[in-house]
Amino acid sequence: MTANSERTPLLEVRGISKYFGSVIALKDVTMTVYPGEVMCLLGDNGAGKSTLIKVLSGVYKPDEGEYLLEGKPVTFNSPRDALDMGIATVYQDLAMIPLMGVARNFFLGSEPTKGWGPFKRFNIQAAYRVARDELLKMGIDIRDPEQAVGTLSGGERQSVAIARAVYFGAKVLILDEPTSALGVTQSSTVLRYIAQARARGIGVIFITHNPHHAYPIGDRFTILKRGRTLGTYTKRDLSRDEMIHMMSGGEELERLEHELREFSETQAFADAIHEEDARMQHS
Repeated sequence: MTANSERTPLLEVRGISKYFGSVIALKDVTMTVYPGEVMCLLGDNGAGKSTLIKVLSGVYKPDEGEYLLEGKPVTFNSPRDALDMGIATVYQDLAMIPLMGVARNFFLGSEPTKGWGPFKRFNIQAAYRVARDELLKMGIDIRDPEQAVGTLSGGERQSVAIARAVYFGAKVLILDEPTSALGVTQSSTVLRYIAQARARGIGVIFITHNPHHAYPIGDRFTILKRGRTLGTYTKRDLSRDEMIHMMSGGEELERLEHELREFSETQAFADAIHEEDARMQHS
């Protein structure tokens, strides 16, 4: 029996299916995430990752299956319901306003105030202090809390979004392709912040199509293909090369390689015939 099997998952979905008319977006998907672990959800484009994210975050209701939080069945009617229960989702667009400062983006929609009644106003000093302190806990030393978010690097913007979700009480942090548009250095920065969130006992669901980013940080890996799960694995079960083979569809790639090899041989034969004809015409 594994250590995880003795614990109650923070989040669990069992046999989740989602249909759009005759289109099967998800079919019989099962996945769990435990406190203090990174569950990587992997799959190529069209695998069903985006639909599953929207089910987990309360955008869609599943047509079949169970959704449990800390062992109790739940139903979300909106993303706000999920957020109130501690399910925070950081999408690729990050839901930030580039021309506003770091602190204002950190508290966007949940600003600290001072005063009362008609004299209530935004407590900017408290916002600066909390934003700076919370980012520092994640290992991020911001130079100026008034600095416009649009001037930060992609990795720094991701870090602000992650720290914001952690501060506002996320139990499960869902990250939608956080490294997809980043270079190697910035991706490494984001992976370090994910490790920081894990160290604070948060369950992280890291959605990506890049196994080279998932494998170093992931504790377990669920692989999606065409709306179905191919299984959940640990690093003891699955090497990086095996993961890539499963994600990309090894049999399809082998078939394509065979077709390309046949095409190259046919083309080489045709070129040889053409050269022979040309030689005969000039002789």
